[in-house]
Amino acid sequence: MSKIVDRTLDVFEMFAAEKRRLSLTDISRLLSIPISSCHDVVRALEARGYLYEAAPRAGYYPTRRLLNVCETVSAHDSLLTRAEPLLQGLKDRLEETVTLAKATGMRVSYLLVTEPKHPIRYSVTVGSEIRSMHATSGGKAFLSTLPDPELEAFVESADLKRMTSRTITARSKLLADIRLSRQRGWFLNREESLDGVLTVSCPFMWNTGVYIVTVAGPPSRMDRKLERAAALLMQTCQELSDTLA
Repeated sequence: MSKIVDRTLDVFEMFAAEKRRLSLTDISRLLSIPISSCHDVVRALEARGYLYEAAPRAGYYPTRRLLNVCETVSAHDSLLTRAEPLLQGLKDRLEETVTLAKATGMRVSYLLVTEPKHPIRYSVTVGSEIRSMHATSGGKAFLSTLPDPELEAFVESADLKRMTSRTITARSKLLADIRLSRQRGWFLNREESLDGVLTVSCPFMWNTGVYIVTVAGPPSRMDRKLERAAALLMQTCQELSDTLA
């Protein structure tokens, strides 16, 4: 990735983390970049209206221009605009977190996250990647879409790191789990990647792209509605596939 693009994104993420005005020296220190490079990025963002200086030497802060741009972009994302009502409906019926992820090469990143009102719930950030391919239901759902030779090659070469006591680390068992799940139409992660979290995932295709919908919550709630969650999940993925087509 271009260094200047990387640093520009770092600036906005830094302000989100710090939640306060920052001087050039602050920004340089927090991002560990030379003050001259920091000056170039800040001056460019200020000239484009994305940053403003409250007063001389009083520090910089983002304007609302980025928010306005993002809202406009988001409002015209035809995929998410059409998918969100279905995912919100699934979240409301199951009262658990529902996510939509997209595969790009061998990376799977979250596009949409809808969370219930429960104080104890599963939470991930839009733009982040799934925790692992072998220990998450979303990862296994993605792997199931690969042709068998590619699936077998991946499992053979992958580092099946143990993430919890329930992680499947035997290659033959992982392959068997993926193939069985492929036949039934949904994939399960019962505390394999994170203690206290049970997830169910289902893939669907749109315009040759692989998308994955996941329902996630604590086992204490998810276990008693697992079959219903799986059935509603497959139904939603079929509706998404039909709607987007």
